Amino acid sequence: MQDSVERRTIAVLVDNEPGVLARVIGLFSGRGYNIESLTVTEVEREMGLSRITVVTTGTPQVLEQIKAQLDRLVPVHRVADLSLQGPYVERELALVKVSGIDDKRVEALRIAGIFDAEVVDAGLDFFIFEAAHRPDKLDRFIELMKPLGMVEMSRTGVVAIARGKDSL
Repeated sequence: MQDSVERRTIAVLVDNEPGVLARVIGLFSGRGYNIESLTVTEVEREMGLSRITVVTTGTPQVLEQIKAQLDRLVPVHRVADLSLQGPYVERELALVKVSGIDDKRVEALRIAGIFDAEVVDAGLDFFIFEAAHRPDKLDRFIELMKPLGMVEMSRTGVVAIARGKDSL
């Protein structure tokens, strides 16, 4: 029986120095692993640390290999598979531009209200909405905006953090 493909959110604490992100990405691309989402930010300026959040898919064996190989990279301090550790909070931000007039304009505003999307820019024939949700909820929002005149969208990628008092 073949193992099923799983989606995992992995947080990696690394040294904030040139080339670290390239090494992490190289690990994925060199072995043919897919990255669905990737975000990076400095989290401890004084200590020179950054946090990389990677969403990837694979069989359980492939995902274990990814974590083990990430853990062996020299600038990596800690690797945490948030998907397996327990409850965690996951969010993504999207900017969605919708062009439309009359009924489509009204419907776009109505749906944006349901999804708590904020209008961050508007003209007589367009809106730009900002929505921050779980990735699956953003997918639904975007799907509903397409027939109403969605012109363009941009997404940040997933950020995630474990629930509870412990840190990465």
